[in-house]
Amino acid sequence: MSIPQTVAVTGASGLVGRALVTELRAAGCSVRRLVRRPVKDPELEIYWKPSAGEIDAASLNGVDAVVHLAGENIAGGLWTAERKRRIVESRVQGTRLLCETLASLDAKPAVLCSASAVGYYGDRPDEIVDEQSPAGTGFLAESCIAWEAATQPAWEAGIRVAQMRVGLVLTEEGGLLGKVLPLFKLGLGSVLGSGEQSMSWIARQDLVRAFVKVLEDESLHGAVNGVAPNAVTNRQFTKTLGDVLNRPTFLPAPAFALRLAAGEMADELLLSGAHVQPTRLQQAGFEFELPELEAALRSILDK
Repeated sequence: MSIPQTVAVTGASGLVGRALVTELRAAGCSVRRLVRRPVKDPELEIYWKPSAGEIDAASLNGVDAVVHLAGENIAGGLWTAERKRRIVESRVQGTRLLCETLASLDAKPAVLCSASAVGYYGDRPDEIVDEQSPAGTGFLAESCIAWEAATQPAWEAGIRVAQMRVGLVLTEEGGLLGKVLPLFKLGLGSVLGSGEQSMSWIARQDLVRAFVKVLEDESLHGAVNGVAPNAVTNRQFTKTLGDVLNRPTFLPAPAFALRLAAGEMADELLLSGAHVQPTRLQQAGFEFELPELEAALRSILDK
């Protein structure tokens, strides 16, 4: 197993993409970022514009691997009908365009690692799930099913395809943790609803290493859960973050109030979840640097 020499990355400016590009370059890879603006340096960038069906196929010819992270932020605003349409289209259209293009190349990449999400499993309050578990129900599950199905052209062209079902990514630079830190630091951290919903999380540095593992390891294909092995409940997460910051977390956030504020998004993102296990990664010998929540939060927040 060896890391690919040339890797193309979509979503390279995002929360995970930035860290992945840094990791790949530190490992000696030549990284080429897919960008939606005019290319400044053809050695480092490749043009694409999924909404217009545009992509520079010639510049992808001969790359060894592709990591596909691009997609509309699901927590970037209320889930209006228009926003839900954009969330799905940004994933499905971009993935299909990329995969159809890769399938058409003379010199195809050996592997495509395409992001998905643990939302695939829906709300599973009473069971532990892994990559063998069936899809759940709801908007997120349906979106993930369509997202993953859009990789089919690459599969059919003989490219090894892995779908990384990513959980809650922990970094103080953004995401859920970045958003709630100011509240927790003020002593306003809250249990959401009942607090019993599962939160399947992963430290960003471990997720980046997991993407690299998928690129290197030919045994990894199909669904791969990008989560730490120790999911927690929302109540446990809230208490642990409060303890790490040495702040109280006694204020509740009732489910009805969350629904009034965020509508359907509250039910699927805040009040439900699944206890997801990274079975495929563990079977492949992947070792997590931060498998426990408290140690992960202390490392991330330097506490």
